[in-house]
Amino acid sequence: MAVSESGRGGDVEATCPQRLVLEHVTSRWGVLVLIRLLERPYRFGELRRAIGRVGEKMLTRTSQTLERDGTVHRDARPVIPPRVDHSFTGPGREAAEQVRDLALWTDQRMDEALAARQAYDEARAP
Repeated sequence: MAVSESGRGGDVEATCPQRLVLEHVTSRWGVLVLIRLLERPYRFGELRRAIGRVGEKMLTRTSQTLERDGTVHRDARPVIPPRVDHSFTGPGREAAEQVRDLALWTDQRMDEALAARQAYDEARAP
């Protein structure tokens, strides 16, 4: 899915590698993992608590997916109890900064979005 500056994509197949990476970094939990890791590296349990309301299985799946895409480094140490540290790769930090900027933009525009939703709903109400 080559995207030009005009925003038009070339290949729009669901299996396009670029599209899959984009889906991973912008997924519900992917966004939260990336934004949290901008603060510092986290151990698995710390990351789970920092994000909140994410199950162990989902966080594991999300972090493994981000690791596979080369955005997150997972350092699993064979100790008891198991220790898994999460940090960024170079491209991961870049992706996280972009995601954070989008999240900040959303925060700054929330009042406008809520007003637009209300106007939309009122215009379509019977």
